[in-house]
Amino acid sequence: MSSNFRLTRAYKNAKVVPFDDTSKFILFSDCHRGDNSFADEFANNRNIYFHALKHYYNNGFQYCEIGDGDELWENRSFEPIFEAHKNVFQLLKQFHLENRLHMLWGNHDMVYKDEAYVKKYLSSYFEPIDNKDKELFEGITYDEGVILKHKENEQELFLTHGHQADWWNYTFWRWGRFLVRILWKPLQVWGIADPTSPAKNYKELIKVEKRIKKWILNNSNLITIVGHTHRPRFPEPGDIPFFNDGSCVHPRSITGIEIENGTISLIKWQIATKDDGTLQIVRILLEGPQKLIDYQKAINDQPSQQFRRH
Repeated sequence: MSSNFRLTRAYKNAKVVPFDDTSKFILFSDCHRGDNSFADEFANNRNIYFHALKHYYNNGFQYCEIGDGDELWENRSFEPIFEAHKNVFQLLKQFHLENRLHMLWGNHDMVYKDEAYVKKYLSSYFEPIDNKDKELFEGITYDEGVILKHKENEQELFLTHGHQADWWNYTFWRWGRFLVRILWKPLQVWGIADPTSPAKNYKELIKVEKRIKKWILNNSNLITIVGHTHRPRFPEPGDIPFFNDGSCVHPRSITGIEIENGTISLIKWQIATKDDGTLQIVRILLEGPQKLIDYQKAINDQPSQQFRRH
């Protein structure tokens, strides 16, 4: 089974979410929420992430998580992750209750492709204070892909994790999970990275990106937004429309993609120091805003084979 086949299948089975120029979306991926142990890379940025998430909730954004939200390779179950980051999940619950939550699975939380697993472990949680189960993500579904489709001009933005172009991490994810739990997690203490992860292996990262770009060229230069490699990508109109929102486990910062007022932007949230020495969490615009329609115009203006291969 080729990466082309896997990406095409994800597109064909994707959930369609209508939008227009008044719609607002924030796209994050690769949070890798863990159990707050030494191996929990998310823990370093959780305050930044929570502050950003609250900002987007208060300002009416829809939240799209493009895979690897929960670190279920290093951790054997969702429960310790929930207990470690309860405030985050309570806020995500509010998005869910207002139909503003769109969740995709990646290779590190691929167990969420099983609807029965999601229903069993994510629908509710036990609250010891009240000594009873409480609702969490009742009725939630995880998808392999989401298509944001414009109501008026029918422009499509395809969202998927991106591990479809990574043969090992898609096909043999159970082996990858086993190796992480037994071998790479203990070695993290000594600073030894998992070489099977494209986020930590530059050669693999380039291969994954090339496969996705090839698929985009073969599919009418469809705007495609992924995660997986942790490397932010923001093309100009006329380039191959391959976007990557980065990750939420960068050192001291998180990156994401905003869609608002018919435009798309790459943003970063980080901690900054004021002149008086106090700390604050700030949003930094990295790229954009770029009108989405400009990408469509570029497609119409030139043949696919002429698109710049950056």
